Amino acid sequence: MSIYRIVDTGPDFLVVYKSPGTNMHFQGQTPGLCALVREDLRMPALWPVHRLDQDTSGLVLLATTKNAARDLGLLFQNQQVNKFYLALTDKTPKKKHGLIQGDMQRSRRKTWKLCRSLHSPARTQIIARSVILGLRLVVLRPLTGKTHQLRVAMKALGAPILGDRLYHEQVYPWPDRLYLHAHTLCFTFRGQQWTFCCPPDEGQYFSHEKIRQGVQDLGSLVDLPWPALG
Repeated sequence: MSIYRIVDTGPDFLVVYKSPGTNMHFQGQTPGLCALVREDLRMPALWPVHRLDQDTSGLVLLATTKNAARDLGLLFQNQQVNKFYLALTDKTPKKKHGLIQGDMQRSRRKTWKLCRSLHSPARTQIIARSVILGLRLVVLRPLTGKTHQLRVAMKALGAPILGDRLYHEQVYPWPDRLYLHAHTLCFTFRGQQWTFCCPPDEGQYFSHEKIRQGVQDLGSLVDLPWPALG
């Protein structure tokens, strides 16, 4: 499978699916997502207005003009983009429906940990459901945009994301990917409401028939019974 594909287009932006393991930018001499898309489409320039970690798959917005990059970037900066992710965990989370929040503090090995203080907290809503024996499907809605926010939230719940080399203890055999996927983006731009969705289709477990059915049964992630904000 290609490391990216164009999902849709809008006024001065592209919606791109990024495969797991793909960098957003150059890594050494290896071109990243933005460079590959720009070269393939023979465009003079592209601007990423947000980013996904290398091992996370899913939807990315790329602006095709500098003005659109500025305006879309402000939407993300001002938390006016609703983002919804899917994750798999092989543990039982302490909380299956609710809000996880706390300040994030640097820990060892380039990791982060969630603290009880709330000075500038990372805030994430979750809904978790069992899909097959030993695996739970978790829908994550980040309300802030901190580094490793979703991965740290899941670790704090005692249910790190399957395949997370930083926050999950070693298991054998090790999963074939990090099971975190950016599924839905929803925002208002140029006076129009935009919603883009893309279910995961890469990885041994995301390809499992019952998990695919579980994702389908969720329906619109935007319309799930999200917990009230306190």
